[in-house]
Amino acid sequence: MPKSSTNPKFMAALKLAKQFPGVELDTSYGTPAIKVKGKFMARLRSEAEGWLAIRCDFLVRDMLLQAAPNVFHLMDHYKNYPMILVDLAKIRKAALLDILEQAWRMSAAKKLIREYDEGQAG
Repeated sequence: MPKSSTNPKFMAALKLAKQFPGVELDTSYGTPAIKVKGKFMARLRSEAEGWLAIRCDFLVRDMLLQAAPNVFHLMDHYKNYPMILVDLAKIRKAALLDILEQAWRMSAAKKLIREYDEGQAG
């Protein structure tokens, strides 16, 4: 059982992410993480930063960095990976939910995504 985060913004993000099937709290690099059936989706960079490192398509990442540089960040460490840093203190709930869904779709198995989409349509 992973150590739970004391960061209320991370816990709010986890609660949003749990709207998607298979989402669970875990750890990654010693920090609280959000995974889909064991597969990485996002992690809290550090309690002090309050930034969420989250999977993100490169094209979407570029658009987010242009549209809201005060909310989204990119470190050289993540430059070659489909990741973006999100300032949890500055992002709107609806925007975070959209980004979490995109990350979930990048991490979840195709069958899980199909079942979710079919459930949403019906």
